[in-house]
Amino acid sequence: MANTLPDVVDILGVGYGPSNLGLAIALEERNARVPAGDRLTSMFVERQPGFTWHPGMLLPGATMQISFLKDLATQRNTGSEYTFLEYLSQRGRLTHFINLQTFFPSRLEFHDYLTWAADKVAADVLYGSSATGVAWTGEHFEVTVDTSEGESRTLRSRDVVLAGGLTPKLPAGVVTGERVFHNHRVLDHLEGLPAIRHQRFVVVGAGQSAAEVLAHLHERYPGAEVHAVFGKYGYSPADDSPYANRVFDPEAVDDFYTSSPQLREQLIAYHRSTNYSAVDLPLIEELYEREYGERVSGDRRLFVHGASEVSTPRETGAGVEVSVHHRPTGRKNTLLCDAVIFATGFQPLDLRAILGSLAQDCRFAADGTPEVHRDYRLRTAENVTGGIYLQGGTEHSHGLTSSLLSNIAVRSGELVDSLASRAMLDAVLTR
Repeated sequence: MANTLPDVVDILGVGYGPSNLGLAIALEERNARVPAGDRLTSMFVERQPGFTWHPGMLLPGATMQISFLKDLATQRNTGSEYTFLEYLSQRGRLTHFINLQTFFPSRLEFHDYLTWAADKVAADVLYGSSATGVAWTGEHFEVTVDTSEGESRTLRSRDVVLAGGLTPKLPAGVVTGERVFHNHRVLDHLEGLPAIRHQRFVVVGAGQSAAEVLAHLHERYPGAEVHAVFGKYGYSPADDSPYANRVFDPEAVDDFYTSSPQLREQLIAYHRSTNYSAVDLPLIEELYEREYGERVSGDRRLFVHGASEVSTPRETGAGVEVSVHHRPTGRKNTLLCDAVIFATGFQPLDLRAILGSLAQDCRFAADGTPEVHRDYRLRTAENVTGGIYLQGGTEHSHGLTSSLLSNIAVRSGELVDSLASRAMLDAVLTR
């Protein structure tokens, strides 16, 4: 981390995943175009010891569900040094990637691209640090940060950008343990299993991650039964058709933001199959083919329990016990497993928790969602003149791209434009 930062930086970013990495790149490119006196200073805090992006979900063979052109920069600046194509060129794989004839790189390769970009950008990042509170002094924000060494410090900024990422969501009553866990760190948890005694796994969930975990377990443990359990009758295919994908276009954010709350709900409902509880059709067909082949051979290992639900898992000394309930018939089947994996989605940053008493000066709708300006800035009381920007948690106001990679490049540019204009106005007012 650089030692030349001012006592109060222009921008403090909380979290340093892909969203704030994109912001750091857009800031660097903007600063390179303007006189030194107009450059914005920034700093980021990240609880991980280094840059990473869901390393526990980098399943072998898993591919991205968005085009490589929706990287950190291309849609904002095709000549950027941070595009995926520039990454391929630097890695010496551009021609080889072209020969793949695909828009969808592996998740492992995209993780390497993000890491490459994080190493390349000249950003000041305080790793191993967690922001635990945000306060407004009347002149600037003070962000309390706890480090992995047990120290606490206060960082000061004129604006803050909260990109705390997503938190794993579990059904009520589920307590995680060695054999019961969320899929976001599935590879780590599988490596840490005490023993494989029963050769049986249960995966709960109907989305892409659940199907990928199911396929991975079926391949990794060739002697094990793998059970999928979800409320639908079967996996639903993700809609990635060209017109449906327009919901992820940058222009769609404007459409969504200017719509009424009722229309916003309708639009999200119309297009949930592009992102939620939906699976790529080739993977659905592959899983069905595997299951059907086992029906033919009589050697069943893959079981897909549709229209079903599971009981709260109960860990025992021998493993973990769970009951699968087929809702139409009432039939129940109790399974003693080596692990139960919940691929049950994520929830956004708990905004009120990190804002603490400052939340009283922020505006929330009756349903608890934050009120946000078009530039992703939280609406606040007049006495809070600094900007609190949200990267995530704005699906209700800005649409489905809120927590996805699809719009990072464009959103980063919009944030920088807003931050820069506010800094210029502040400079004029304080002269």
